[in-house]
Amino acid sequence: MIEPNISKFANVTKVTTHVLQEMKLKDEKIAMLTAYDYSMARLLDKAGIDVILVGDSASNVMAGHTSTLPITLNEMIYHAVSVVRAIKRALVVVDMPFGTYQGNSKEALNSAIRIMKESGADAVKIEGGKEILESVDRILSAGIPVMGHLGLTPQSIHKFGTYVVRATEEKEANKLVEDAHLLERAGCFGIVLEKIPAKLAEKVTGEIKIPIIGIGAGPHVDGQVLVLHDMLGITQEFSPRFLRRYHNLSEEIQGSVKSYIRDVKTVDFPNEREQY
Repeated sequence: MIEPNISKFANVTKVTTHVLQEMKLKDEKIAMLTAYDYSMARLLDKAGIDVILVGDSASNVMAGHTSTLPITLNEMIYHAVSVVRAIKRALVVVDMPFGTYQGNSKEALNSAIRIMKESGADAVKIEGGKEILESVDRILSAGIPVMGHLGLTPQSIHKFGTYVVRATEEKEANKLVEDAHLLERAGCFGIVLEKIPAKLAEKVTGEIKIPIIGIGAGPHVDGQVLVLHDMLGITQEFSPRFLRRYHNLSEEIQGSVKSYIRDVKTVDFPNEREQY
């Protein structure tokens, strides 16, 4: 668990959207990571993570796809169910996958209801601003908390054609600020800003009263999120500037497996203490 001198909220028994708002008001940074399965989610929760995102990045790191687009609603619910079973403290947010909310607000509501009812998660996250506002309104009307996502929106990769930094030009930057205000007024409890200039993220964070979580958006936001497999060094192919690797589990896991293979083939495993 987090040491008391690190967090004023270490003793909170359950993180809620209200707790996140209090963290922003009291200038405490929000720590958020992705998780897709019971075992990892349990470790994150025990470590004291504030928010777990069941991200559609599962499409990449769990299923091996090259984008987030292929993952289905049923697959996202499966991952969310696995995560929620492990959680006692963290707020669990689930990405709504591509095709479940764009252009059809009724389908968006039905998708969000399925996620909440079948997984027991705390909230959903969707990408976009003005263009998906009708879906946001309809989901919120059912009492389902919504987190927004602006900047680089991976579900729109074919529209952008690249994963470069977004909102570097004035027109796109102004739209991002406008979209952030729209999402706040609609009732979103927070917004993720992905891969945008740090000064723009700071401007949005200063203007918006709800928590702003950054990924590649600099330090002047209310919290940070990373993909767990990236920050632990399980994946090695993805190395953007904003990623800090806290471990190199890829090498450690391969080393352990090689040791196991050697021990099996030399009949060193199992030894006398490891048999009945």
